[in-house]
Amino acid sequence: MDSSLILGTTTFLYLIATFFYVAYAIFRVKWAGTAGTISVWIGIFANSAGIGLRWMETHQQGIGYVPLSNMYESLVFFALCIAALYLVIESKYKAKILGSYIVPFAFFAMAYASYSAEFGKDIKPLLPALQSDWLVAHVITCFIGYAAFAISCGLAIFYLAKIYLQSSSAASNYPDGGNNGTLTLQVIDTINHKMMMFGFIWLTAGIVTGAIWANSAWGTYWSWDPKETWSLITWFVYALALHARFSRGWNGTRMSVVALVGFISVIITYYGVNFLLSGLHSYGG
Repeated sequence: MDSSLILGTTTFLYLIATFFYVAYAIFRVKWAGTAGTISVWIGIFANSAGIGLRWMETHQQGIGYVPLSNMYESLVFFALCIAALYLVIESKYKAKILGSYIVPFAFFAMAYASYSAEFGKDIKPLLPALQSDWLVAHVITCFIGYAAFAISCGLAIFYLAKIYLQSSSAASNYPDGGNNGTLTLQVIDTINHKMMMFGFIWLTAGIVTGAIWANSAWGTYWSWDPKETWSLITWFVYALALHARFSRGWNGTRMSVVALVGFISVIITYYGVNFLLSGLHSYGG
C-alpha cells in the first residue's frame, strides 16, 4: 500500500463526514453528528498516516524530505490542518452543525489534491532552493494560518445564512446546534474572530520564516515576488479587519464579509499565483 492510496481513502472519509454533518444539520439526528465526528477522526488518522508514509517513500528513493514541497503535498497538509482545527472547535463548543460548513473545505482540498491533473504526485528530488530546514517551518506556519482562514470562511457562510434564514419563514426550521441546542450569532461571530486572530498570528509567522528562508536561498529577505506580494495583501486584509474590530467595533455581518474576501485573497495567494503568475514560487506547481 502506498501513500497515494491512503490519501485517496482520506478524501472519501472527509466526504462521508460531510454527508453525515449535512444530514445532522437537516434532519437533526444525533447519530449522524456522531458518525460525522468519527469519520473526521478516522480521516485525520488516514491523512496523517498518508503523509508519514509519503515521507518514508522519499527516504526509500534516497531523497528524504518532509512532504510539504509542492502543491499536492501542501493540499494534503492543508486538509489535515482544517480537519484538526475543526475538531478542536467542535470539542469546545459542542456544535456539530459547524461540520457541515467546515469539513467540506477539507474534502475539497483532498479531492483536488487526489484527482486534479494540473500537477503531478510523483516524488521528485527537491530543487536547490527547497533544500532547507526553513521549508518545513514556512509551510507549516502558513498552512495552519490558511486552515484557520478557511474555517473562518465557513463560519462566515454559516453566520450569513443564519441571518438570512432568521429573517425568512424558514427560520423556525433552521437548526442551531451548539451548547444546549443554541449557537447564537454572537457565539458564531466570536469563534470567527478567534479563528481570524489565530490565522493572522500563524500567517505572520509564515511570512517571517519565508523571509528568513528567502535570504538564505536567494540572498534577500524580500523581492516583491508575486506570491510575496499577495501574501502581504492577505496579511493586510486580516490586519485591517482585526484593527477595525478593536477600534471601530466591527463584528457580525461586516466581519463575515471580510472573512469571505480574505479567503479569496488566500486562494489567490496559494493557488492563483502558482499557476497564473511567474515568479520564484512557481515551482510550487
